[in-house]
Amino acid sequence: MTRRPGSAAAPTPERRRNRTLREVLDELVDHVRDIARRANSMSREELDYAQQRLEWLGDEVWRLAVQGEDQESR
Repeated sequence: MTRRPGSAAAPTPERRRNRTLREVLDELVDHVRDIARRANSMSREELDYAQQRLEWLGDEVWRLAVQGEDQESR
């Protein structure tokens, strides 16, 4: 993509601006896909852990989306 002199720069796409959010979203999607594939064969303990992890990942996505990665508190 070539810019003309004096033209405004195109805004940076969200996935490049907040890499940590993108990584956590990818992890969330992978986890959901894994649960969807294996839910019928998972034990009660595995399902409980999967739910806890899903909730934690959802909280992380929310925090990163609202606060940004500069406010990361891991």
